[in-house]
Amino acid sequence: MMYNQIEIYTDGGCLGNPGPGGWAYVLKADGAFEKESSGSERDTTNNRMELTAVIEALKACRPLGAKAIVINTDSQYVKNGITSWIKKWKVNGWRTAAKDPVKNKEYWVELDRLNASLPVQWNWVKGHAGIEGNERCDQLVRQAMDALV
Repeated sequence: MMYNQIEIYTDGGCLGNPGPGGWAYVLKADGAFEKESSGSERDTTNNRMELTAVIEALKACRPLGAKAIVINTDSQYVKNGITSWIKKWKVNGWRTAAKDPVKNKEYWVELDRLNASLPVQWNWVKGHAGIEGNERCDQLVRQAMDALV
């Protein structure tokens, strides 16, 4: 079955930075099929959890098949990184404009691979603004982090 559109909300968080962290996504295909997933790591960063949420969501999309995938993230780091900054990082040998190594390179490489193989549209949404999918992800992230402490 090929879905017309898969809409995804993602979130990641950390208690301390670094510290125990959690990630989550909520996926809806054609407004009907729905899947939620979350996970945690004992010693991580907020940015890694934000990236993990998107990577895991896109991995879940691959076997479903979709004409369009819309990612809604409240992370400017993720949205700007994958839609803008990554182009220069790759040209510069995975170095920032300041010539420093790009942090979380292995996550960005995986996200770039998935993004290139799927029809993804990236949207930034304001966190904690009452957006249902984003609020649900936040709850799942908190549950995942709470399970570690």
